[in-house]
Amino acid sequence: MSIVYLALGSNLGDRLQYIHKAVEELKNCGLKVLKLSTVIETDPVGGVAQGKFLNAVLKAGTNYSPEELHAITQSIERKMGRVKKVFNGPRVIDIDILLYDDIKLITRQLLIPHPRMLERSFVMQPLKEIDPVLCTSLKP
Repeated sequence: MSIVYLALGSNLGDRLQYIHKAVEELKNCGLKVLKLSTVIETDPVGGVAQGKFLNAVLKAGTNYSPEELHAITQSIERKMGRVKKVFNGPRVIDIDILLYDDIKLITRQLLIPHPRMLERSFVMQPLKEIDPVLCTSLKP
């Protein structure tokens, strides 16, 4: 079983409900949730003017490949009503793969580790909460 870290974010509607619904959908798809960070409220970064986000990081075990997991996260986003109209625009849910074991992957659809995670406190703060040792090993 591989270990993955996923970032969850929402800034539309009942943000907390969307975060929890995404976690349940991931479980229903077969991910074994090992840890979930505290949900934090953060200002948006980049993109158009929009409301504050709720963000969390999830550590899970999976038997899916990175590409399969990406397809699942995208499917969950669509199922929950995410429509990508504006780059970095408001969203009911965003699920990003941050890390997948210790692999590095570059495809048209997927970059692992997530290329901007180290620059984003809304990712690093909850990641440090659930795995401080891992955070000390990450390098820019």
